[in-house]
Amino acid sequence: MDKKKLKEYIAVFKESGLTKMEISEASGEETFSLKLESAAAGVPVQYVQTLPEPKQAEEKEAETDSKVKDYNKYRDVKSPMVGIFYASPSPEAEPFVKVGSKVKKGDTLCIIEAMKLMNDVVAEEDGEIVEICAENGALVEFGQILFKIF
Repeated sequence: MDKKKLKEYIAVFKESGLTKMEISEASGEETFSLKLESAAAGVPVQYVQTLPEPKQAEEKEAETDSKVKDYNKYRDVKSPMVGIFYASPSPEAEPFVKVGSKVKKGDTLCIIEAMKLMNDVVAEEDGEIVEICAENGALVEFGQILFKIF
């Protein structure tokens, strides 16, 4: 940070009548932090400039990437017809998929009963089930979202 910019921040702080002001700027690997506080005795100024180690910055980015999923990449599996949604082949059987299930292209996700015919709904691509949007035994409409796959 150059002195001119620093003086501008201090001038704005003094003119504004604020009692506390914090400014942080990141440029590349450098981080600039300025904290101004006014007290009855005067205006203490704290100037801190830190250089994060490249490994720490990369680790933080990796942690963020692994914990956060981009909702824009979710794909909706929609009902191809009006009918009754069944999550399993029979009432006693395990559901075809659960939240967290990994599916491959062509795997059966559910069955929709329409006019006494059982129709399989299959995965159009590989992915992971992140949400099941229909209730077992419920009527679904054409185009209604049944699953969200990541």
